[in-house]
This record gives sequence, C-alpha cells and structure tokens, in this order.
Amino acid sequence: MVKLHRKIIQVISTLITNVNIKGFFEGKIYRGSLKKVCVPGLNCYSCPGAVGSCPIGSLQAVIGSAKYRISYYVFGLLILFGVTMGRFVCGFLCPFGLVQELLYKVRSKKLSIPRWSKYIKYGVLIVFVVLLPILWVNKVGIGDPAFCKYICPAGTLEGGIPLVLTNPALKESVGALYAWKLGLLVITIIASIIIFRPFCKVLCPLGAIYGLFNPISFYRYEIDNDKCTSCGKCSKLCKMDVEVYKKPNSSECIRCGECKDACPAKAIDSGFKGQ
Repeated sequence: MVKLHRKIIQVISTLITNVNIKGFFEGKIYRGSLKKVCVPGLNCYSCPGAVGSCPIGSLQAVIGSAKYRISYYVFGLLILFGVTMGRFVCGFLCPFGLVQELLYKVRSKKLSIPRWSKYIKYGVLIVFVVLLPILWVNKVGIGDPAFCKYICPAGTLEGGIPLVLTNPALKESVGALYAWKLGLLVITIIASIIIFRPFCKVLCPLGAIYGLFNPISFYRYEIDNDKCTSCGKCSKLCKMDVEVYKKPNSSECIRCGECKDACPAKAIDSGFKGQ
C-alpha cells in the first residue's frame, strides 16, 4: 500500500510541476511569474511544461552571475526544503526520480553499485554546481551553469529533446554538446533499468544537498529499540542500500517507507518529529 500511495504522490507532483501542457505542443518555455519560484525536486527550467524553476539551475545562475551574488531566496528555499523534509523530496516529489523508478520496473537482471560511489555526487555538487560557474567565466565575467549544461540528463529528457523536436531552428543547430548530453541520457536510461535510481545515488547534486539535512530534518525515521530484533530485513529490502536499523536517517534514505512495511516487529516509525 505504501508503494501505491507514494507512486500516486509522485505522479501528482510531476503533473503539478509540469502543468503547462500546451508548451510541449508549441515548443515554448513558460515564462510567467511562477517561473520565479523554485520547485523542490529536480525539474528542468527549460522543460516546456515546467511552471517553476529547478533549484540547482537557479543556484548556478546566481553563483555564475557577473556580480557573484548570494541569493538568500534560493539558499533559503534549499535550506527550508532540507530542514523540513530532507530526501523525502527525492522519494516523493522529484519527477526524475519517478522516471528512474518506472524504468527500473522493466524486467531485467538487477545490479548493485559500490557503496563508495555515493560520494561522487558531493564532488559533482562542489565542482560542477559551485566551482566551475565561479571560476570558468566568459569575457564579461559570467559563468556557465556547468551541471545543467554538461551533465544533467533530466534537463535533456525534459527540456532538450522536447524543444528540439518541436523547434525547427533548434533542430538545425544541434551539435556535439547535444550529442554528448543525449549519450549521457541514454546511459542513464540503461543504468536505471538495471540499477535502482542510479542518477540519484551517484550524480545528483540536489540529492547531495538534501542528504546533508537527513539527520536533522523534521521529517525523520525512528527505530524502537525495544521492538527491533536487528533481523536486518529492512536493510536487505532497501533499494538505496541503507542499513535502516543502524542508521535510519542516513543521507542516502529517500524516505520511501518500504522498510516500515517490511519490518516484522513494526519497529520503524516515521513522520515530522521534534528535535
């Protein structure tokens, strides 16, 4: 039942985030007042259906500006989402997370990845989201949004492909960079079929940010040690490779709730807790 409820919330969140359906037919990006608001999950600004901005894209735009400003609005929203929900956002509100989970349902041999690979996303956050937009600038001092431009497969899927397909001018101008991004997307799609949410585990800088808040967020998991038998069933079931009964608020936990359903002792509780 938890799986079904979560999928419903994921679908509703994706639809609300991309409610500008006519944009997909017109090949145009919504530029109304709502675009000034950052959505919680990873959803490309350039997606024709998007009515809000991606927090990572907004963060890079501010960092890479000619004035090197700090946007208290963008940072404040990231902190607000992080402190209140942590990676609950990843598990329930992120459209690209839903895409990866649907791909994982394709019948195939499933693989796991090394635990150390989870640290790569922190390097991506530091290098591509923070340092490159500051250090790699053009003649007027404006930096590229390096993560969005060179890595983000969500942007290619949600923004790049729909716009190229519906805009003849863009179709004629695509080159090596688009081919590179398309290749990364294909790799991500294939990986998502055999590995559960590989982008979230390895590359997503937004997941890295929210993960830092998991241990202190108001929404959290708790283990009743009087009930827990340390059977490890929760850890064996966890697709994010979290040892739930040992570290219920791990930075990798996306709060999917499947461990709660699986616990034979009903020792796992979740919700908004006081600190």
